[in-house]
Amino acid sequence: MDPASLIRVEHLENEHRFVARVGGAVAYLAYRPVGDGVLDYASTFTPPELRERHVASTIVRHALDYARNRGFKVIPTCWFVAGFVERHAEYAELIEQGDRGRQEATRDDSG
Repeated sequence: MDPASLIRVEHLENEHRFVARVGGAVAYLAYRPVGDGVLDYASTFTPPELRERHVASTIVRHALDYARNRGFKVIPTCWFVAGFVERHAEYAELIEQGDRGRQEATRDDSG
């Protein structure tokens, strides 16, 4: 059995996170909506004890499937998400093209 299939990912929509809890450790992908139907997948975190166990990849796959199922586009600001999409061409159509999404994702909203 694939170890990744045993990892349960939870979407905490109010916190804009996809989370996996393994033992007492928590790994996550943090995102933010940046426009109509566009999500910026901004960062991932995997604690050292969960690394090399496919936890981050499982979370990213879940998050990309979430976007696909809802017709959203994704800005892969996080290097791990960007690399995952490069290795998994089936997700390439989800990537927001052009400057609109990137400008909104990098805009400083502090005023």
